[in-house]
Amino acid sequence: MTNREKELLELIRKKPAISQKELAKILGITRSSIGVHITNLIKKGYILGKGYVLRKEGYVSIIGGSNIDIIGFPKDNLIIKDSNPGEVKISLGGVGRNIGENLVRLGVLTRLISAVGDDIYGRKILDQAQSIGLDMNDSLILSEVPTSTYLAILNEKGDMKVAISHMDIFDKITLDFIQSKKQVIQNSKLCILDTNIPEDVISYVLDTFKTTDFFLDTVSSTKAKKIKDRIGSFHTIKPNKIEAELLSGIEINNNSDLFKVSEYFLRQGVKRTFITLGEKGVFYNDGLNHKLIPNPKIKVLNATGAGDAFVAALAYSHFHNLDIDETAKFSMAASILALSHAETINPKISEENVNKMMKEIELC
Repeated sequence: MTNREKELLELIRKKPAISQKELAKILGITRSSIGVHITNLIKKGYILGKGYVLRKEGYVSIIGGSNIDIIGFPKDNLIIKDSNPGEVKISLGGVGRNIGENLVRLGVLTRLISAVGDDIYGRKILDQAQSIGLDMNDSLILSEVPTSTYLAILNEKGDMKVAISHMDIFDKITLDFIQSKKQVIQNSKLCILDTNIPEDVISYVLDTFKTTDFFLDTVSSTKAKKIKDRIGSFHTIKPNKIEAELLSGIEINNNSDLFKVSEYFLRQGVKRTFITLGEKGVFYNDGLNHKLIPNPKIKVLNATGAGDAFVAALAYSHFHNLDIDETAKFSMAASILALSHAETINPKISEENVNKMMKEIELC
């Protein structure tokens, strides 16, 4: 869905009887252009016919982290234990929040359950979410703890060399709080969990909502340990090589090992496994199809947001019922868009631009 179509749909949702003339005046475009957009929305299934009968839209729920990212970029080769000339950028981050922003930019309604402090950073996160259409109305706002902060140093290739995270606020996402969000989780088409949230909350959610498809973002090898014994409760997982080894107990040295690890996850109950391999690409398996797709050579400007874009694209693909081959290609193209931009989230990521990237790198 294009940005213009989103604007148009929101106006129709607020006033179903609005005329094309009124829509044209509000949006500052011609009435004929409104007609073209409405025709496209009908073709895409967002409007069901005359009278602006709107489709009851599903949404994705996310339970995960929101924080401020402070990222250091060296100008030349990174020298350890020394002061490196370079740039420092402060931006919005958090695995759950990043996935949510990517999903919204891909045109998927998204509700994020997170926690932020009642401070300047927390307000910035909430304001930005509102401006892009990411629903954070179900998130905690706390005055006694600061908004989570993530500090990372990248090397000259744009890869993260070391990072420190101050994320104590997520311990405030308690069982009592998450129980109050039962309807949000239960009514979502799928729910994404990142392992920033407490282990008991993850277990409660997995045990309670048996009909919900859960997607996992492992976040890091340390935090992935929380779900090692619950891996089979997830529909789709996206560990990297190190996380896959930790979660399966199987060392990966070759393609045969990749298949062996993915089969282990499938036997536990996972429906789709995607193991990301950095420059080597991604290996996927759903029990019927398995394949290693190599990464094309690109210039990496910032690697910190690639995984978040990949998970968002996995959710987008499931939301739109894409098969696993299409899902893998779409998700890889989304991650390449993220890698190709200096910011953690590429502001140009969209359904249209991801499909365009798939063609450019010959994944179609």
